[in-house]
Amino acid sequence: MNKVLLVTGGSRGIGAASALLAAQQGWSVAVNYTANSLAADEVVRQIRSAGGQAISVKADVAEEDQVLRMFEHIDAKLGRLTGLVNNAGVVDVYARVADMSVARWKRMFDINVMGSLICAREAVRRMSTRYGGEGGSIVNVSSAASRLGSPGQYVDYAAAKGAIDAFTLGLAKEVAAEGIRVNAVRPGLIDTEIHASGGLPNRVKDLQHLVPMQRGGTAEEVAQSIVWLLSDAASYTTMSLIDVSGGR
Repeated sequence: MNKVLLVTGGSRGIGAASALLAAQQGWSVAVNYTANSLAADEVVRQIRSAGGQAISVKADVAEEDQVLRMFEHIDAKLGRLTGLVNNAGVVDVYARVADMSVARWKRMFDINVMGSLICAREAVRRMSTRYGGEGGSIVNVSSAASRLGSPGQYVDYAAAKGAIDAFTLGLAKEVAAEGIRVNAVRPGLIDTEIHASGGLPNRVKDLQHLVPMQRGGTAEEVAQSIVWLLSDAASYTTMSLIDVSGGR
């Protein structure tokens, strides 16, 4: 089987680490980005310089027409998709629910939930034996926030990731007999740029005392679990939610 992978939000953090590791394991990788073309192109450059195959693809995953064009571009350039990492996501500035706007909630769910659903739908249409595909693997990037709730900071983000957990379980059952495995990874405190975008650049350092392992994790550590779930080594693993959170 030709191993063709799409990593949404693949230009930085966990997405970039997953794209690079997957390429090392023989995947042809489409690196999705929304705005930072230079960062996406750098991930592609690193993959190609190591002998791998990769392309960058621009699309806002919350916009269906852009996602459709992205998948068509991947079909043409790399071939039929066999792997998807639904990694694209956002947080917002920390706030209490009483101080949040509907506009914030719509953005949060459009990108973190709707984006994952649209991409998964298009992936299933290509992977499923029901539609002439040869099977594949979908890994959704959730968060430990889905079970911790993130009170006083990002309750809406936690709620969106809770939706991803439920979506993972349901889709896994729906397509299990069609050659597709669906799992999720739930990172904990991971040292990436997403905390700065939420107004808390020192969040990992400030909260690492709450982690039993007494440290934050790295994007590369999360990528190890994601790429394992994509691989044949996880051939009997589906409908699993794997915590990569240092015990928190």
